[in-house]
Amino acid sequence: MNKLRTTIVALVLMLSMSIQAQENPYRKYTASLPFAMSEVKAPTFPARDVNLKDFGAKGDGTALCTEAFAKAVDALSKKGGGRLVVPQGVWYTGPIVLKSNINLHLEKGAVILFAADESLYPLIKTSFEGLETRRCQSPISANGAVNVAITGNGAIDGNGLYWRPLKKSKVTESQWKKFTSMQQGVFKRDDLWLPSAGYAKGDSLADMNVPRGNLSDAEWESLRRFLRPVMVSLVGCKNVLLKDVIFQNSPAWNIHPLMCENIIIDNVLARNPAYAQNGDALDLESCRNALIVNSVFDAGDDGICIKSGKDADGRKRGRPCENVVVDGCTVFQGHGGFVVGSEMSGGVKNILVQNCQFLGTDVGLRFKSCRGRGGVVQNIFIRDISMFDIQGDAITFDLYYGGKSVIEVLETGEKVNNIEAKPVDETTPEFCDIDIQRITCRNARRALFFNGLPEKPIRNIRLKDIHITAQVESDFFNCQNVSQDNVQVEILK
Repeated sequence: MNKLRTTIVALVLMLSMSIQAQENPYRKYTASLPFAMSEVKAPTFPARDVNLKDFGAKGDGTALCTEAFAKAVDALSKKGGGRLVVPQGVWYTGPIVLKSNINLHLEKGAVILFAADESLYPLIKTSFEGLETRRCQSPISANGAVNVAITGNGAIDGNGLYWRPLKKSKVTESQWKKFTSMQQGVFKRDDLWLPSAGYAKGDSLADMNVPRGNLSDAEWESLRRFLRPVMVSLVGCKNVLLKDVIFQNSPAWNIHPLMCENIIIDNVLARNPAYAQNGDALDLESCRNALIVNSVFDAGDDGICIKSGKDADGRKRGRPCENVVVDGCTVFQGHGGFVVGSEMSGGVKNILVQNCQFLGTDVGLRFKSCRGRGGVVQNIFIRDISMFDIQGDAITFDLYYGGKSVIEVLETGEKVNNIEAKPVDETTPEFCDIDIQRITCRNARRALFFNGLPEKPIRNIRLKDIHITAQVESDFFNCQNVSQDNVQVEILK
């Protein structure tokens, strides 16, 4: 009888767990973590659809649909929300602003193509590269929205070539001739083309893509092309779902959730061409409780990147990026597969990355910062990562990041002064308490590169069950308590 009772109790528990899993298929990602994190659920929406075509839009690829999108969003919002259905076709438009309780749903064969016309994108106050600044309004944005989603089987294209500069070294000779003859651009150097005179002016005033100085409104307006936006900007939103959609060809970063909470990114493809300057696929900044699962990233810069603001602006914001799970993702090309920094001034903590593959990236696992940032990166867990054909380092910790990719630094042979210590203060960044296990990498240029600050060494790093084949051995500078358990580096002859 006791055995039967035990069996019945077990069956009831199993049934209960099965029902709970059906209620929230994302529960499994937070069920057993090495840190405390709340369960994340996908937002739900009223069972109400409106069709974009009903608001005068034409999906012929030429008729401008900006007004139709705005009318559809407003109409749906007034009814309490639901799905804004974008049917098959090419919907050419200016910026789309989403509101609470709206799911922008692209049916199979639907393409939202953003217009190559800077006058359609007004300047707004926002954050870019971790600093408070002005940029053109993003093609898709939401600010302070609750329950917002972009779903379906269509594609969103940011028409990024119109906005971006181009480095000759990143394209073929025929591509260089084709791209630089398409617009009235400016050659800053023989090997660097800027898309307009306004862009060139902005570039001359900027430090790391952000204009400096006390500019008038008119001066800001004159730099509009330089102030190219991230494609998907979600600021201060709660309960966000991006699922099944293709996001491609962004003017700057592709997907940028900033100070959001409860985010699910599931089965998306975020892609940019390899020559896309600042073409990050995903930048998760100062967010809390995020799942990035079953997705593919193909980037012109970093693939999956965790940030929290830059220097004094980031420290003043004081919002870490925390409680993040990255599971079952693939990253092609790009400067890094999984990346932390370099804007990490608000801190980064409680991150799990597992079951991922990085194929052809410059670096596999990339941690970067520099003096002036401040902030602490800690409690990071990485396991079960497969890498192939890594152009630079399998794993990099570099506290001397200066804006260049690892490949550019390796090719120029740049050296930094990692011997002379500076005083430790709030501007000193710190990387510590990071656990990296079960990593396999075939064919890296260099195995491991740890380059900490003499005044604040990289510390408490655990490397276990790691097998790397590489052309060059590992380098360690300014590290404390880096444990290596079954770490095998095979140098390729």
